[in-house]
Amino acid sequence: MSQLEDRFGRRFHYLRLSVTDVCNFKCGYCLPDGYQSSGKPSFLTLNEISHLVDAFAQVGTKKIRITGGEPSLRRDFTDIIRLVADNEKIQTVATTTNGDRLAKRAKAWHEAGLRKINVSVDSLDPRLFYQITGENKFYQVMKGIDAALEAGFDRVKVNAVLLKGINDRALPQFLNWIKKLPIDLRFIELMETGLGRDYFKQYHVAGREIKSWLQQQDWQLDPIHVDDGPAQNFSHPDYLGRIGLIMPYEKNFCVSCNRLRVSAKGKLHLCLFTENGIDLRDLLTSNSQQEALITRLHEQLETKKQTHFLHQGVTGVTQHLASIGG
Repeated sequence: MSQLEDRFGRRFHYLRLSVTDVCNFKCGYCLPDGYQSSGKPSFLTLNEISHLVDAFAQVGTKKIRITGGEPSLRRDFTDIIRLVADNEKIQTVATTTNGDRLAKRAKAWHEAGLRKINVSVDSLDPRLFYQITGENKFYQVMKGIDAALEAGFDRVKVNAVLLKGINDRALPQFLNWIKKLPIDLRFIELMETGLGRDYFKQYHVAGREIKSWLQQQDWQLDPIHVDDGPAQNFSHPDYLGRIGLIMPYEKNFCVSCNRLRVSAKGKLHLCLFTENGIDLRDLLTSNSQQEALITRLHEQLETKKQTHFLHQGVTGVTQHLASIGG
């Protein structure tokens, strides 16, 4: 079965699979008013997820990141991890979490086959953490990171969205934290979404400014790895931890795109922005539909654009990142 490839020669071996758009945090850059239900949710079932994973595995997917919303809010989250990990063609099972349930579940998730974990921590100051997330759970999340390291995760990635005047001045504090910890700290440049234009204008920090500051502190750009995607990664001889920068407004950001997204309701998103998604759910009920599903994936990749056009001020139709897993 031929690997997924678009018109620009980019190959896609990485799937970000959302299993819910529900989240129990209220981060200002994502869900400032908290999750707003629009009736009884109808998220992908375990059976549908199984058919989806099988199809993507057949066309070259090697890594699947289970996302949300907050994916651990699903009662069958551990079962989803095990289902993905049991597929012999999937080499890496990852997740991104707000860390609320990590302290209690890290060991079980690792035993189920989870091997990579990203935890969102936008501040190391408990008061700022509460200001950004709307939840007074800083210490709970930090316990979760410790539990993940103890459970056998060799490294933990920590995501921080930098916000002007809120946490952008705390870079030295972040760096001091990872000096003796095997943590990959990723600073994510704030992206404008359909609901966040005013927020973006007020709090956006250019990623190139952070890159320049790191280089002044003798952080060195690492060689590019096939799994890096658009991230620029940095190391320092005096630090056990590492730094990654996600800079969507950087020139050529999309050149190394290697990921596709499927929403919690079964829509394929070729990009985090720009389009409404292509429904796959009608082809997720039985194994007999696998060939048709794979054909649809190949056909839709022919329509993938070369770039997201964020640098031109085009934010697309994405209202908030929780809806398709960020």
